Amino acid sequence: MHMADALVSPAVAAGAGAAAVALIAVAASKVKRIQRDDIVPLMGVMGAFVFAAQMINFTIPGTGSSGHVIGGILLSAVLGPWAGFLTLCSVLIIQCLVFADGGLLALGCNILNMGAASCLLAYPFVYRPLAGRSAKPWRVIAAAVTASVVALEIGALGVTAETEMSGITALPTSTFLAFMLPIHLAIGAIEGIATGAVLCFIAKYRPETLYSGLSAPGPSASRSSKKVIWAFVAGALILGGAFTWIASSNPDGLEWSIAKVSGLTDLPSVTPPTAVMPDYDSTFAGIIGATIVMIMLWAVTTLLLRRRVPAQRRKRTDE
Repeated sequence: MHMADALVSPAVAAGAGAAAVALIAVAASKVKRIQRDDIVPLMGVMGAFVFAAQMINFTIPGTGSSGHVIGGILLSAVLGPWAGFLTLCSVLIIQCLVFADGGLLALGCNILNMGAASCLLAYPFVYRPLAGRSAKPWRVIAAAVTASVVALEIGALGVTAETEMSGITALPTSTFLAFMLPIHLAIGAIEGIATGAVLCFIAKYRPETLYSGLSAPGPSASRSSKKVIWAFVAGALILGGAFTWIASSNPDGLEWSIAKVSGLTDLPSVTPPTAVMPDYDSTFAGIIGATIVMIMLWAVTTLLLRRRVPAQRRKRTDE
């Protein structure tokens, strides 16, 4: 769902960018209040895992399209909504600046459509009420599927609205939306099943590392989260190394929708001067990108926590 610059006007890009910066600032403030000893390594490895997972495009049967996970529901369920949002923003920023994945001008839109929609809307208002504090796998999976679908549909609506407000393309809004919503519903359902499976595994073997549902992790969770951290490190390496072999070559849901409406298959974007591997042009791009995301998150989170708010003064970070 990464938007290209050709869909976004400067005015819309500026507005979305300002909103994204404001949300990132709030997220940074919230993360400083987290009293959890394992938050630094957990944010790093979760960010690396989601970066690698996003590179695996899976085919949507019978459509000629493909999709990839967003990862916001998974990140929020493990880290909390604001830490999850900051982690996903880091992934999107590295994808844009280093790999030219998503337009530079459209970066703010992508942060809102993927990061805010999943972490700050679908997770707290859909996943948490549905999942509750139940350990039943069917309930966790149902909540993950529903929340993932809602997040993808909100993102699809956001892309369509931002494209319409920009007014620089000839895409008819109603037709564009008629393709965007169904294809992203299918993508969201697949992501939800995968997310639910991962959360069920964590809930069974290390429930104390989860942010919500079964527990409210505290400082003692760091000992129990070590195996979870190493599991996500291994997962990031496997996915990052395998993406060129198993990723679908079909266009993703957004590209497919644009092609169906207009026949265009390649939209121009502003390639950042920092983009050393445009379009992931390396066999090791997945591993390299995951490593960059992990290092970036470790550095940023460590810097934020140097000025951590004392426990007796902090507010609830999930409100």
